[in-house]
Amino acid sequence: MQYTRLGKSDLLVSRICMGCMGFGDPLTGQHRWTLGETASRDIIRYGLENGINFYDTAIAYQNGSSERYVGRALREMAKREDVVLATKFLPRTAAQIAGGISGKEAIARSLDQSLQNLGMDYIDLYIYHIWDYNTPVIDVLEALHTAVTAGKVRAIGISNCYAWQLAKANALAEREGLTPFVSVQSHYNLIMREDERELFGLCAEDHIAMTPYSALASGRLSRKEGHTRRATEDDYARGKYDSTAEQDRIIIERVAELAERHQVSMTEISLAWLLTKVTSPVVGATKKDHVDGAVNAVNLQLSPEEIQFLEETYQPHVLTGIMAQNTPQTKDVKQVWSR
Repeated sequence: MQYTRLGKSDLLVSRICMGCMGFGDPLTGQHRWTLGETASRDIIRYGLENGINFYDTAIAYQNGSSERYVGRALREMAKREDVVLATKFLPRTAAQIAGGISGKEAIARSLDQSLQNLGMDYIDLYIYHIWDYNTPVIDVLEALHTAVTAGKVRAIGISNCYAWQLAKANALAEREGLTPFVSVQSHYNLIMREDERELFGLCAEDHIAMTPYSALASGRLSRKEGHTRRATEDDYARGKYDSTAEQDRIIIERVAELAERHQVSMTEISLAWLLTKVTSPVVGATKKDHVDGAVNAVNLQLSPEEIQFLEETYQPHVLTGIMAQNTPQTKDVKQVWSR
């Protein structure tokens, strides 16, 4: 395993981040394909044994059971200072807004609940999961800065945002003397490369780490026909990828061709390409061979010609998933920056 600094923070992370959305009680959450606690522990242990020290979960995953499973496993299997644990908080709910709960109070409550779920005193990377168009970003930044100064959080990240939102937020943080976002977790992989238009340039200029999710496009980049369990059973994942399946197929076939040429898995090719672009991709794992593929990718070198071979047939995609669902009407945008 290789390790690197997460943006401008002092967090040293493995080049692979284990995505923990696949861990959690399948009877209480929105996903039926997740692993129970015993199976989750086995995967987490195997990740640790293979040098993965970076784990990503969220309070929203399986109604908090992912946080509980991950927290218990890491507390028992590793020294706290040896792992980097990330979790995420959601925007205020309609009920919270109606009840007069402020953005700051909502974040503080969510943080305390996550710490309780995890059974830990602090979170290494606390991530703003989805942009909250009903809460001024200054309130979000001040709440997160309070968490950092209180020792509950070491660094903050953001997910599912536009480049202009991240740029504005960090400019405001700098002006007000608040903690900036050091990382961004966005939807990026070989068949979804829209972040290269603006987000990549911003992150390179400001040394913001990129830790994209859906690294294997919900399994589509790990098997030629994409017939993984998630590909067939996860309606949300199908909504992100099925509409572009035809144009994506040629890229997937090229991944398969290179995998055969190198005598490695498609997972290794897809992630080896991704590792040339980002700091530490979030890779979900529900089987030990998922971990093997991710870890092996770290040391797989693709030639410039092979990288071009994978990239050259890409066609523009429309936004899907969370970004498509969380775009406000133009008239609502200006309230984001009001205090």
